[in-house]
Amino acid sequence: MDIWPTLRILLMNNVYLLIGGNMGDRMANLACARDSINIKCGSIISSSSIYETEAWGYKDQPTFLNQALALETTLEAEKLLEEILKIEIALGRKREIPLGPRNIDIDIIYYNNEIIDTSNLTIPHPSMAERKFVLLPLTEIAGSFIHPILQKTNEVLLKECGDSSVVYKKSSE
Repeated sequence: MDIWPTLRILLMNNVYLLIGGNMGDRMANLACARDSINIKCGSIISSSSIYETEAWGYKDQPTFLNQALALETTLEAEKLLEEILKIEIALGRKREIPLGPRNIDIDIIYYNNEIIDTSNLTIPHPSMAERKFVLLPLTEIAGSFIHPILQKTNEVLLKECGDSSVVYKKSSE
């Protein structure tokens, strides 16, 4: 009897990521990020449309492209974060201005239904419920997923979100 398919399912973690950027060839940067995530982190099983989004927080910068991804991975959360940071660096990410311009940003929004709060990692992403640019693409692929702290679906969080920034669908992936 082959137990590997069963073990694979037991070891698999379901993760939601948000990728984005506002510098350089934004579409190419998202494509490179998706390819790198597929190679280094796990299998992307679903992706939202790509959204053009007004800068949030630090407004004096170009608009972003953002996309939500559903990922299956065997990596533990901290190891996933390490791989994501390596991908960002490999793709030229520089952390110069908080919330400032960047060619790529990869955030872990959810990791299974877990609540993680370490010095390196906070999951669910602490500001996600306040950001329409996160909730709109996330709701497209995981509208019924329930936030493990707020106990509301992404769809409800989007409806309740007070963020008035401009976010619109740029293209379907």
